[in-house]
Amino acid sequence: MSTHDQEILDTYKKLVATRDRVEAGELPWSALSEFFTEDATFVDPAWGRVRGIAAIETFFEDSMQGLEGWTFPHQWSMVDGNRLVSAWMNRLPGQRDDGSFYEIPGLSVLEYAGNGKFSSEYDHLNMVHVFEIMKESGWKPAGPMKTPPNPVPR
Repeated sequence: MSTHDQEILDTYKKLVATRDRVEAGELPWSALSEFFTEDATFVDPAWGRVRGIAAIETFFEDSMQGLEGWTFPHQWSMVDGNRLVSAWMNRLPGQRDDGSFYEIPGLSVLEYAGNGKFSSEYDHLNMVHVFEIMKESGWKPAGPMKTPPNPVPR
């Protein structure tokens, strides 16, 4: 593995460690913005395209409001050039009677800009599957939720 690849993986590991602290309630969701450049773009399957660090900070807070207890366990990641691809689970609180989780797989594609920052992230997951798992689990929001903009910027 090259030094460059290791730098990208190390940066992503720090991002995941920060996300773990956010999920534990130690930090706000906007803390993840420290891993993005000022002009970064974030694309979410429900919220669409978000441009610029200030908008990304707001997106992190707004999109996660009411989803307390949801976690996003990292599964694997790989680097190709400046690109990192990561697989993770979108896990709802609770478990089925058989002990399995209510979860949906997701993929993120991030473009590394150097100096511990990513210039873009594009998240991929099946939103229909998310809604099916929400219904199956009986999940209800922990509090008020914000909805994606209408129309969603694509």
